[in-house]
Amino acid sequence: MNYETLKFEFADGIATITLDRKDSPANALNAQLAEELFDASVRCGAANVRAVIITGAGKMFCGGGDLAEMDAAPDKHAHLTRMATMLHAGLSRFAHIDAPVIMALNGTAGGGGFSLALSGDYVIASEKAKFVSAYTASGLTPDGSSTYYLAKHIGLLRAKELMLTNRVLTAQEALDWGLVNKVVAPAEVLPEAQSIARHIAAGPTAAYGGVKRLLDTAFSDGLETQLDRETRSIADAMRTSDGPAGIASFLAKQTPTFTGK
Repeated sequence: MNYETLKFEFADGIATITLDRKDSPANALNAQLAEELFDASVRCGAANVRAVIITGAGKMFCGGGDLAEMDAAPDKHAHLTRMATMLHAGLSRFAHIDAPVIMALNGTAGGGGFSLALSGDYVIASEKAKFVSAYTASGLTPDGSSTYYLAKHIGLLRAKELMLTNRVLTAQEALDWGLVNKVVAPAEVLPEAQSIARHIAAGPTAAYGGVKRLLDTAFSDGLETQLDRETRSIADAMRTSDGPAGIASFLAKQTPTFTGK
């Protein structure tokens, strides 16, 4: 696919996706961007992808859905159905690939951008970034996985507060609330994300995927079910190259070299 609303780069095991809608300073999420994000998520499932960075071009990460496009659609219900379905398919793929997804929030994340930010496995934000759910301000309910992730990150009452009042959080407040892992100066957002990505890309990618899948069910399954998942996951690690190699390196007091396989 030839991308028009984002840039896709791949080097040294790291895929970098940059939201870049040149006709929208806010990188507003429209139907085409949703489709291109899905296509990028499929590419990120390749075996040689060991870390993913998602960031934005310009001063904003993503200001939310393209309301003008939604309003202009002849069949608004069908338009939103297609757009959300495509976006959600992409988010599901990002969640289930082995490669951890690092969100590098160069600026404000609102609405759909807020939801996208929440779906990251590791989140770095500019100290100038702001966070707002924004959906109900336009008479809409949230999409983009935020109703799945937000309460897990910050608790149910705070999640309701953000979604019902559309309170705007500063980057520091987002850090204090547990929405982001780290806040840095604007110029350091991408370099910091790249540093984390390089570290992750040198690690045991299959094991990282196992961690993602195990934690995905941490709030939904009972203890015995989760223990069974852990048993199968750790045993399956011995069918990879990295599991036995990591054990052997530890016993030999050597630094392991992981292949991601």
